[in-house]
Amino acid sequence: MDSSSAQERPKLVVLISGSGSNLQAIIDQVGNGTIDADISLVLSNNPDVMGLQRASAAGINTEVINHREYDSRDSFDRELIRRIDAEQPQLVILAGFMRIFTPAFTNHYAGRMLNIHPSLLPEFKGVNTHARAIEAGANQHGASVHFVTSELDGGPLVIQAIVDVNEDDTAETLAGKVLQQEHTIYPIVVKWFCEGRLSLDGNQVRLDKQSLPPQGIAHRAES
Repeated sequence: MDSSSAQERPKLVVLISGSGSNLQAIIDQVGNGTIDADISLVLSNNPDVMGLQRASAAGINTEVINHREYDSRDSFDRELIRRIDAEQPQLVILAGFMRIFTPAFTNHYAGRMLNIHPSLLPEFKGVNTHARAIEAGANQHGASVHFVTSELDGGPLVIQAIVDVNEDDTAETLAGKVLQQEHTIYPIVVKWFCEGRLSLDGNQVRLDKQSLPPQGIAHRAES
């Protein structure tokens, strides 16, 4: 591939806070050509996390912008925007980025920022989703990929992976089942976006120009 064609590939910036297993799933599919894009930068708000090692091992540029070094959420978000925009990405991917953004940040990337959340949204927004699902007696649980808005875990849904909650499931076993599905559905959505098939029009998600239902596409895990 010559340099001119390489420049035409969509650029991705991925934000992480921890182990980066969803990042790895996307790296793998970029590497094997399933996702026709380039990850130009992986940003972490925490130093010395496994996700940075995953990116470095794949030859991807990394950077740490430690939120603890900023006196406000606004100033931290402004620095994030400055660094992300320097890459001129088509898509910003949140892969376990454990920070709440200001509306100015989410508005800046409206329609071009995705997140994955370990529940069937709108159920169990926030943290500790697997334990809460078991405590609530849920029969089904899963993961959701959505466009990011200023509402925490509340942006328009693209796809939801559904797993059954068994009587003997613990928060740990349920987390393992859900994480496996996250690694399946997140690269799919990134691929759709990079191919120009997926878009956000106001609050309406469109795939191949067809409007998706409010709950997005249902992807059921094989039992």
